[in-house]
Amino acid sequence: MSTTSTQAGTTTYTIDTSHSQVGFSVKHMMFSTVRGNFRGFEGTVVVDNDNPANSRVDVTVDASSVSTGDDKRDEHLRSADFFDVANFPTITFKSTGVSFTSVDDFTINGELTLHGVTAPVVIKAEQTGEGTNPWGVDVAGFEGSTKINRKDFGLGWNATLEKGGVLVGEEIKITLEIEVAKQ
Repeated sequence: MSTTSTQAGTTTYTIDTSHSQVGFSVKHMMFSTVRGNFRGFEGTVVVDNDNPANSRVDVTVDASSVSTGDDKRDEHLRSADFFDVANFPTITFKSTGVSFTSVDDFTINGELTLHGVTAPVVIKAEQTGEGTNPWGVDVAGFEGSTKINRKDFGLGWNATLEKGGVLVGEEIKITLEIEVAKQ
């Protein structure tokens, strides 16, 4: 899947969810970090071999699949205070463009829709490798990250702490570790 491919046209890859992770982290009580991920997601990557800048990424996340290792917190995240999965069951990302710093380092511009709000995001990404798996399928690995302000997506719930500050930070760090397989 390298951008140095000699193939013409487009090549479509599917995210291998068993070898991928969509994670996030947020400050708790302003000084510790809570990490979590989404277990349910799917997506495709379409590489334009003739013009890599026209490549596309499309991902859908099942918001109810949020997992932080604490069942009570996960239920709260699914509630109307946060993701409101009853009304907004999915989180989506659709790329609008790709720009390259080098063959393996690039930026994916796109639109993230979360909690019914769509806003632009920029994902800094890198290709971490490519090859053929033991079953003869071409695969590639990618890592990426971005930061969003949860309030920009209508996720404003918080609690004031007795000694000042708030329970949940506004900045959310999103990390992606993705393996794709050629269709």
